[in-house]
Amino acid sequence: MRLFLAVAVMMLAFVAYTEAQEDTMEDKFSRFGEKMSELGQTMAEKARSTFETIHNSDAAVKTRGWFEERMQQIKDSFQ
Repeated sequence: MRLFLAVAVMMLAFVAYTEAQEDTMEDKFSRFGEKMSELGQTMAEKARSTFETIHNSDAAVKTRGWFEERMQQIKDSFQ
């Protein structure tokens, strides 16, 4: 009975030891690269979404319309 208990304890200790091993530097750099890539994609999507929101906002549409009217008036005055 003691032998079985000792073997079970040794197996648990071995499993705990192997799971506690730290990742290699290569694994850390690989994960870092993946995280940076994901971060870049997320930021690009957010920037694109924000730009589209601002571009299609009521104030931006009215401002573009106002400038277009003024430019047309200036063009008409020179003709």
